[in-house]
Amino acid sequence: MKSSSKFFTFGLVASWYSSNIGVLLLNKYLLSNYGFKYPIFLTMCHMTACSLLSYIAIAWMKMVPMQTIRSRLQFLKISALSFVFCISVVFGNVSLRFLPVSFNQAIGATTPFFTAVFAYLMTFKREAWLTYVTLIPVVTGVIIASGGEPSFHLFGFIMCIAATAARALKSVLQGILLSSEGEKLNSMNLLLYMAPIAVVFLLPATLIMEKNVVGITLALARDDVKIICSENILLEMMLSPDILLQERMHLVLISSVGFEVLGNAKGAVAVVVSILIFRNPVSVTGMLGYTLTVFGVILYSEAKKRSKTT
Repeated sequence: MKSSSKFFTFGLVASWYSSNIGVLLLNKYLLSNYGFKYPIFLTMCHMTACSLLSYIAIAWMKMVPMQTIRSRLQFLKISALSFVFCISVVFGNVSLRFLPVSFNQAIGATTPFFTAVFAYLMTFKREAWLTYVTLIPVVTGVIIASGGEPSFHLFGFIMCIAATAARALKSVLQGILLSSEGEKLNSMNLLLYMAPIAVVFLLPATLIMEKNVVGITLALARDDVKIICSENILLEMMLSPDILLQERMHLVLISSVGFEVLGNAKGAVAVVVSILIFRNPVSVTGMLGYTLTVFGVILYSEAKKRSKTT
């Protein structure tokens, strides 16, 4: 029984890593290397997949109990979260057009810094002084990585910072807007409602800002026999909902520490795999900066846990 449980956990971790890193690398390939310059459409594909698979996971597979929206106000709160979530994903995809995955992940690792800032500004919640101290290496590491990044692009950097900040803002808003016991939703049910709303937001944006993207996609599929773009987008839709796997990871790994360790390791794996695949130039300074940022995130997580136990 123990060996089968370990095998199941290992398979779940491998699936989570493959899904998350797969989407990241596929988006990078489509938006940068292949030249498919439609990040909003890609995000809409992502959200469509999340809508379908979250419904299947909850309604058919019964992975978690179905939770319903109880009021119009709760629906408006979820819509606000969905809008911020859309911004974070779209900006993240835009940044992948201009930045290598390794640098993108280094910037994304600063999420705790923005979370602490928004939590303080919006809720006046103060952490222990040691928690704020641990954010210094988080920010310092990105500054060092930026200075040593051979493929630095200012617009891509701004978009990635904006995506990271939006992701942190969504996390803080979720704690504020859905704080009452009657409104709390687990991550899978929240995704079930947020994803379709995101599609509603993204569809008009796609039609206005990325005109004839469906026609262009079909034309690329007809012209390119070796690399069919539409099939890549279908693969994107199949890989996207790693949040479903995250929910399963939370259920299997009782310790939140284990989940956080795996989450930090996932970013490092994504960096290594992306460098091996895309052969983007890296510098010793850039890697040192990224390592410092990850180390700061680990210290931050540890400081947060200690402050909760005291």
